[in-house]
Amino acid sequence: MKILMCASEVVPFAKTGGLADVAGALPLALEEAGQDVIIAMPRYKCITDNKFSIKRLKNDISYSVIGKNIKTYFIENDAYFNRDNLYGEKTGDYPDNLDRFSYYCTRTLQLMKEINFKPDIIHCHDWQSCLAMVYLKTKYVKDPFFKNTRTILTIHNIGYQGLFPKDQFPKLGIDWSYFNMEYLEFYDQVNLLKGGMVFADIINTVSPTYAKEIQSKEFGFGLEGVLNKRKKDVFGILNGIDYSIWNPETDKIIAKNFSAKEPKGKAVAKEDLQKLCKFPLRKDVPLIGLISRLAEQKGFDLIAEDMEQICKMDLQFVLLGTGDQKYHILLEDIVKRYPKVVSLHLKFDDALAHKIYAGSDIFLMPSRYEPCGLGQLIALRYGTIPLVFKTGGLADTVNKDNGFIFDKYNKEELLKTIKDAVKSFGNSKKWSGLVKKAMEHDFSWEGSAAKYLGLYEKAKTKK
Repeated sequence: MKILMCASEVVPFAKTGGLADVAGALPLALEEAGQDVIIAMPRYKCITDNKFSIKRLKNDISYSVIGKNIKTYFIENDAYFNRDNLYGEKTGDYPDNLDRFSYYCTRTLQLMKEINFKPDIIHCHDWQSCLAMVYLKTKYVKDPFFKNTRTILTIHNIGYQGLFPKDQFPKLGIDWSYFNMEYLEFYDQVNLLKGGMVFADIINTVSPTYAKEIQSKEFGFGLEGVLNKRKKDVFGILNGIDYSIWNPETDKIIAKNFSAKEPKGKAVAKEDLQKLCKFPLRKDVPLIGLISRLAEQKGFDLIAEDMEQICKMDLQFVLLGTGDQKYHILLEDIVKRYPKVVSLHLKFDDALAHKIYAGSDIFLMPSRYEPCGLGQLIALRYGTIPLVFKTGGLADTVNKDNGFIFDKYNKEELLKTIKDAVKSFGNSKKWSGLVKKAMEHDFSWEGSAAKYLGLYEKAKTKK
């Protein structure tokens, strides 16, 4: 099967979030399953010749190879993509994002004809690539080259929709008749994600529970009606994780390797993390790790309210991430008052992330909503027990047999669950069994890729 993967960010070339991890790892798993896969993405300023092995195809197209032979084609346009960031500055999104991603989608479809790659499936990710599906069903609807091409849209987070003012609609180059409630109009704005949802042959998201949640008013962000209309075409497939990167048996960053069969190295990893955090070297106290964007969606409204109480427990707490300034200020104040309890790292640091996953006992992830979540999957692999709110992919992957879960989103329930986890840590025999069970889970991409192939076959039957 010929598959074109369209994503605005792809590991290892450019990343702001989990979308890039999926767009980089899924093609590798599909290639292993015998599929013919290529990727198309914008060439941002961060994608340089000295970082990656890049070859020139055309004046405005270059490419690099990942896996055995997956060509990642870079759509070049310095006016649009030669910028410090992918989507915007701290002050907000780039005002010309509609122009930028319309160009990316248009040039990607043109490129398929130029290299004579007739995709059976175009797999689009999030709003930035949705116009590829819109254009296939409008501008290219009678083009014989794409006659047998079918499309899948993966929604990584329905909260991000690609909204633009109505007066920018003509930039899309399609008829005004498509600016209505049935197509791209959304409360008198252009909504690119909605356009993708309307025109995609199959819609999926990154966990079965989230696929159900986004069809409700609470989690649908105004698009639940569109999804309910297309209910029979909406599916959920859990993301996998790349065990060549996230594996305590082979991880070169952590202090000592370990596994479910040989778990002793985890204690060494914990001591290493305690030293790094300037914590007292105590084996008898649980170390809680948290790696996250500091935002309300990620549960920081609850954490902020509970932080004082958490710090009064007999535990250690390390946080890594950046986000809303109000949480930066609150946490910096907490560290001043509890320096032996809390270690705060307001940055992105991949090496430290590995050490936190390996050295922590408990991994905190109380997101208000979480489409899939990779943190809890990585934590399980490292024998770090997840403590989560029952939502989306967290509900699909964490239960009382491998973690701690609370199902009412309030500060009291979060605090109670943390207390339960701390108490459980005191029973070393029971805790060791929990750790062993956690490490035996398999969330590799192989299983997820097989499910995606099933969706591709389903899409191919669409007329």
